Amino acid sequence: MNAMQEKLFQELRQTKTEIEMSLKNKQTENWFTTILEEEMADIDLALKKIEEGNFGHCELSGELLPLDLLNLIPTIRTVNDPSLLGGYCKKPIFPTL
Repeated sequence: MNAMQEKLFQELRQTKTEIEMSLKNKQTENWFTTILEEEMADIDLALKKIEEGNFGHCELSGELLPLDLLNLIPTIRTVNDPSLLGGYCKKPIFPTL
């Protein structure tokens, strides 16, 4: 495991612990619980990939994913995933009239 993977491994484990605590404390609404559970599954998969030595490869093509992208989104699974993120991050520049 290289230094970047070690750092991401630690961050993912910390995030997993925080999500587990939120789910355990039942401080979330049902719709948000589903989102947290999906995020947990993504984190578990990323941790498994790091442990097995195949972290950072696209699940579709097998090619290496850009390191900058992995640092931003360590749970990314394919080269196509970033195109899906735009829909979640878009905010209008001008208010709707």
